[in-house]
Parts: sequence; structure tokens; C-alpha cells
Amino acid sequence: MWNADEIKGKGKKIIGKVKENLANAAEDHKAEAEGREQRIEGENQEAFGKAHRKAEEARENFKD
Repeated sequence: MWNADEIKGKGKKIIGKVKENLANAAEDHKAEAEGREQRIEGENQEAFGKAHRKAEEARENFKD
């Protein structure tokens, strides 16, 4: 089951990608960079959440 960081990260990643693509089409380099930054931030947050979830699952399996 996904945790909050994975869900929030996925949302940021999607919004950032949309902003990046719209800005690219409009040739707005500043907005494109901001969208890229948000997308990357989302990817990192999602990866952190996934790693945290996997660590929790491993901890639970170790207890058993």
C-alpha cells in the first residue's frame, strides 16, 4: 500500500510534467525550469516514500 510521500510525490511529478510541457509549448523557459524542478522534486519524494515503505515491509517481515 502506498504511503503519503509516494502519493504526494506522484502528484507533484505529474503536475510538474504538465507545467513543463505547457511551458515548453509556450517557449517559456523560466516556467519550464520550474515545472522540471517540481517534477524532479516529486520523483525524489515518491522514491523516498517507496524506500520507506519497503523498509517498513522488511521490518514487518523480520518480526515474523
